Amino acid sequence: MTRTSPLRVANISGYWGDRLGVAREMVDGGPVDVLTGDYLAELTMLLLYKTRQRRPDEGYARTFLTQMESVLGTCLDRGIKVVVNAGGLNPAGLANDLGVLAEKLGLAPRIAHIEGDDVLDRLDTFMQSGITLNNIDTGESLTQRRVEPLTANVYLGAWGIVDALNAGADVVICPRVTDASVVVGPAAWAFGWGADEWDKLAGAVLAGHILECGAQATGGNYAFFEEIERPLHPGYPIAEIEPDGSFVVTKHPGTGGQVSLGTVTAQLLYEIDRPAYLNPDVTTHFDSVQIRDEGGDRVRLWGQRGSRPSDQLKVCINFLGGYRNTYACMLTGLDIEKKATFATEAVFAAVGGRENFEDVDVRLIRSDHEDAATNAEATARLLITVKDHDAEKVGRRFAAGVNGIGLALYPGSYNDVVAAQASEFAVMWPTLIPADLITQRVVLAGELIAQRNAALVDTGVASDGFSPPPWSASRDWTGVDTTLLPLGELMGARSGDKGGNANVGVWARSEESYDWLRQFLSVDKVRELLPETAELVIDRYELANLRALNFVVRGILGQGVAASTRPDAQAKSLGEYLRSRRVPVPTSLLGDDQLQKGA
Repeated sequence: MTRTSPLRVANISGYWGDRLGVAREMVDGGPVDVLTGDYLAELTMLLLYKTRQRRPDEGYARTFLTQMESVLGTCLDRGIKVVVNAGGLNPAGLANDLGVLAEKLGLAPRIAHIEGDDVLDRLDTFMQSGITLNNIDTGESLTQRRVEPLTANVYLGAWGIVDALNAGADVVICPRVTDASVVVGPAAWAFGWGADEWDKLAGAVLAGHILECGAQATGGNYAFFEEIERPLHPGYPIAEIEPDGSFVVTKHPGTGGQVSLGTVTAQLLYEIDRPAYLNPDVTTHFDSVQIRDEGGDRVRLWGQRGSRPSDQLKVCINFLGGYRNTYACMLTGLDIEKKATFATEAVFAAVGGRENFEDVDVRLIRSDHEDAATNAEATARLLITVKDHDAEKVGRRFAAGVNGIGLALYPGSYNDVVAAQASEFAVMWPTLIPADLITQRVVLAGELIAQRNAALVDTGVASDGFSPPPWSASRDWTGVDTTLLPLGELMGARSGDKGGNANVGVWARSEESYDWLRQFLSVDKVRELLPETAELVIDRYELANLRALNFVVRGILGQGVAASTRPDAQAKSLGEYLRSRRVPVPTSLLGDDQLQKGA
């Protein structure tokens, strides 16, 4: 019999290394039906690979065992299901080790794990059959690169989770499924949704996207953090999902943090691309969902629309990109630009020239202040990074060359120690393969109980998609009185990484402010405010239902987080930098306190 009451799905982890006590807090803090956790950032798969090289029986998020040690018995007593992607590269190993732990605790949970995402051994076969594995962002074919992949994992959907729960599993350990799948699976199972009930599935994807980063939905990393009464030790989010896919985001009573229109909007905008958000089970139209703050740490979302998913699945491939080393020298006081030029020329003269390396990145970070009050405040940093497949060249030889000119540079020269041993870096390669090449397998208590092809079975149900109604501007903002203020005085923002790209979501807190924002913040204006994006492709999307704009900056992170030489390799601070830029804001939109801050 399918469920008719809301399904309370709680998050216990937003990343591998998140606060361990959350699982206990969620179980003790109030009623929940499902515990979910997300452990697998794109970089995490590479970290798990390195772990497995040292300890072949691991390759999963071991912290999950610590969490389960404290709550597994309670979950079994209360019928709370546990669905996580902590399995990483070795879901079978985690399932086995959880079983060993449970036995020591005197418990007998039914533990399932899912397989089928790992396609490392099939890449050659794919390419031989004509699948070129083109990079989603650059269009380059993997067949043109002479690389040896370290990991290759397909983003699976939710239906293997549904099969496991239908078979009576208490715990479902997933490998590389999409972040939202750990929520979509329990919802589809509980309510008996069909694979073509697009709008309902879209609601669960939205709920999963909000829950996946834990405390980011309850006030963590929030633009207006000073408005949160108890920002420390926030409670983690819960989605109360209805049979129609609508839901309420909340948290346990009495916990820190806040669930508000702003905190939920911020998380909705986090690390998304176009509003038609692709997922293996449904295309979710983020520009369709309606959102309302009901007070009391409860935000309701409804009206979501979904449509048929793509017949392609995303694959994340990691391969060794080579080795790198960085020389960080400090520049203090006068003539910073001239000193930086001198240092750069001196370094490359000492190490055989720029052309001696496959890749070079030079960045001058102007953290210095004129007539500074302290020595540290008068200092800028020059970062010179070299990359090459020859570890010796960028390691010992680079270090020897740089260290040999320490007394022949600019006045006041000092630097961080340059490592004699280069560090490896990896390249994350996002690509697509046909979904019908992938089969999800569900193993329960060591036995294969279900398998299904990842391609959607065509039921003949129409998929109408969604087109948002056009926004009708209420006024022309040209020529109005303005005050020069940081954009963040009015607007919130959140940013993050997607492979080699970054997204910056910007939202307004009133209809009138959004009306101005959508006219003011063009792609050209973003390039002006964020100078490092001037030569990059930027896509702009309007989400009027959220009073928001989303900008996707293509290529700002190069070949992905692990290979990026940007100081903020995940673009987490890019949104806050945009908020800090001073722009002419219509005076009519400002309150008295903001007017006092204006120029």
